[in-house]
Amino acid sequence: MKTRIQILFIILLFPFVSGAQLQNITLNGYVKDLFMFYKPEIQIPGIEADHLSTNIIHNRLNFRWYANNELTFAIETRNRVFFGQMIREFPVYETSIDVDRGYFDLSEVIASGDGWFIHSIIDRAWLNYSSGNWSITAGRQRINWGVNLVWNPNDIFNSFSYFDFDYEERPGTDAVKIQYYTGVTSSAELVYKIGKNADKTSIAGMYRFSKFSYDFQFLGGWAGKDFVIGGGWAGDIKGGGFRGEASWFIPRANNNGSEEAFVASVSGDYTMKNSLYLHSGILFSSNGTKGKAGGREIFDLNLSAKMLSLAKYNIFAQMSYPVTPLFSANFSGMLNPSDESSYISPSLTYSLANNWELMLTGQLFTGDSDTEYGDYGKFIFARLKWAF
Repeated sequence: MKTRIQILFIILLFPFVSGAQLQNITLNGYVKDLFMFYKPEIQIPGIEADHLSTNIIHNRLNFRWYANNELTFAIETRNRVFFGQMIREFPVYETSIDVDRGYFDLSEVIASGDGWFIHSIIDRAWLNYSSGNWSITAGRQRINWGVNLVWNPNDIFNSFSYFDFDYEERPGTDAVKIQYYTGVTSSAELVYKIGKNADKTSIAGMYRFSKFSYDFQFLGGWAGKDFVIGGGWAGDIKGGGFRGEASWFIPRANNNGSEEAFVASVSGDYTMKNSLYLHSGILFSSNGTKGKAGGREIFDLNLSAKMLSLAKYNIFAQMSYPVTPLFSANFSGMLNPSDESSYISPSLTYSLANNWELMLTGQLFTGDSDTEYGDYGKFIFARLKWAF
């Protein structure tokens, strides 16, 4: 049934793929081809090859229907074709992709064969009602409470991985959000995330306001197995961005499998007169380790605002520069100072034509065995993207 609904949705929208507007309906999106070369750091059980490769053709459709001045309906899908050596030699890859972390399972492998499969997921589906100072959104949506650009302890509803660079939209969550604008630069939000049991349910509120040329926010509520309180800020110091956020997680009950944790991140960024962009940040996690952190599984999706890193400390740095109006270079990295493992990512982007983009990037994880980044290996990507 899920597959039929998604295919029907794609067929019905296909005539509008010009990206044009038809009265109160809009459709846009993109098509991407992503090639990945992967060299594992450690031998993968059952695989003799010393490297793996795969190709992903990725189509996204973003549909909006503005029914009237108060009602807006949205539905968005990710449709991807995976094929190549990795799919043939690493069957668990398909299983790791066909995962929906929301209350409703809207993920489906439509078809598969030897070394390929087609996957589709509806990752946005919401209805918004706005009137005066009120806004109510129900359905699968992005609850964007984070302030920083890399690590977001305040993003308690739908955390994202910085390494997942090909998912610009970032994950959503099945929830109801009620927002009331108390002023021009202030608002209050209440969010209820639907869960299949109490440990999967979250309900929290946030208040945002501006003061002293800074934006501040405070949040509190119940997030899964924990109570959570936190806050953040965003502003600038002499033209440079200065952001920070923190959350304190307290188990709702004794012996419920959760541990108390305090997670905080601070970052700064600055664009120089010659357009060189600099960005740095630091993450602190009270229940992280100072020793060898031990890496997650490559396809681990159990990322949360409470566990953004396995280490107690992590450092991030980035610089980017527009070499020409059409060509830009970027270099970023992370360092776990305790176990000395690191992540390095050089990236080049070139605009081929209107709405056409070519990107080359690497994700190079280094370190000793059983460190945070040491067991991942090396990735090289090439991506061609057309937006419509």
